[in-house]
Amino acid sequence: MTRLLAALAAALLLLTACSPDEGEGAAGGTTGFVGGDGTFTIVPADQRVEAPVLEGQTLAGDDLSTTEFQGKPLVINVWGSWCAPCRAEAPELVKAKEELGDDVSFLGINTRDTPAAAQAFERSFDITWPSLNDPDGMLLLEFAQLPPKAIPSTVVLDEQGRVAARVLGEVSASTLRGILEDVTP
Repeated sequence: MTRLLAALAAALLLLTACSPDEGEGAAGGTTGFVGGDGTFTIVPADQRVEAPVLEGQTLAGDDLSTTEFQGKPLVINVWGSWCAPCRAEAPELVKAKEELGDDVSFLGINTRDTPAAAQAFERSFDITWPSLNDPDGMLLLEFAQLPPKAIPSTVVLDEQGRVAARVLGEVSASTLRGILEDVTP
């Protein structure tokens, strides 16, 4: 009976990890984010605005700026190791990266997390692209058009560095490939 109650409690924690103002991040505060439902928005080319320049330290401790990714599409995935949908989504992102190769760049934004928990997450899922460390969510505030307001969220920039699409919630490799086909010439 004790095992059943423990399993039930763990399941409930996983289900609420990304719910509004209730999920506890590894950094100790409330996440303040909602889980998305996988809906996506594609911005017509003539309505796209330049994406903000995001700068900071990666989880590996290196300085990084999104200006380093100019000239090809950039997939920016917002995630946290504490987020069950992020764990479900990670293998799909790895698959998409493998399928798309060097034609598309990937960047993570790790939010509301500790570097140790985030690095363990990256090792567990064989994530090979860099992630900016954003423990307080300040980088996310830079997005005026299509803000990534759910965890996970994915923002796609076109090769001109403009915001071209956003997915609120988990994204599959096939959906991400389709979005990239729609937003790039």
